[in-house]
Amino acid sequence: MSIATTIMPHLPYLRRFARALTGSQKRGDAYVAAGLTAIIEDPGIFDTRLHPKVALYRVLVQIWDSVDVLDRHQMRALPHERTLDAMMPRARQAFLLTTVEGFSAEEAGKVLDTTAAGVRDLVEQAGREIAAQVATDVLIIEDEPMIAMDLEALVEGLGHTVCGLARTHAEAIKAVAARRPGLVLADIQLADGSSGLDAVNEMLTTIDVPVIFITAYPERLLTGERPEPAFLIAKPFDTDVVKAVISQALFFDMRARGGAEMKAAG
Repeated sequence: MSIATTIMPHLPYLRRFARALTGSQKRGDAYVAAGLTAIIEDPGIFDTRLHPKVALYRVLVQIWDSVDVLDRHQMRALPHERTLDAMMPRARQAFLLTTVEGFSAEEAGKVLDTTAAGVRDLVEQAGREIAAQVATDVLIIEDEPMIAMDLEALVEGLGHTVCGLARTHAEAIKAVAARRPGLVLADIQLADGSSGLDAVNEMLTTIDVPVIFITAYPERLLTGERPEPAFLIAKPFDTDVVKAVISQALFFDMRARGGAEMKAAG
């Protein structure tokens, strides 16, 4: 089997990781493209002794560590963009690999060329950094009552406020009109057959808010054929993963708003 065939199933997830790592789909895709180019030019950097997904992510991390891709100069031009960089890069990578991408500490260690214990130390460090997030109002779009209750308890346990629970597209739009959320947790398939994705797309025409999709069908969003969410969690979900992704979503939203404010001031 060729390397291209081997890595193809993992590319949508690699793009998600790269976007979360860089904070931009454009920059993320540029790093993915650079990694694929590097593999074509030197197939030996793709370690066939490792699981293909581990080997692929390892290449991307090596590219991130060693190459300035696309528009890193823009990050230097906008000091607020360095906010994420204040977290040690390895801690940031370890956090994303284990909590968002689902790698074990051992697998993440192979990606980052460290031990499982080293990964756990890095993740702990990242958690301390992300714990500085400010509290916000959260809208939950979920038609299963037990799941909605679990998410509500989880969100409130993090110090946030649930400003609405919606079971349908119409309820979601009504909730946003009543109180603007700072974060949305959304399922795709809703109680009356309506779509949480459609509801989110509609609300995003009037407000700018980070969205985390929590769905049993992640492959419907990770197609590579349209803009994809940076924050996507598969059901059944792990509560620690949801907590981690909430922090990531709010962190990147804060970062993006800081950029907008700087541009307006400039």
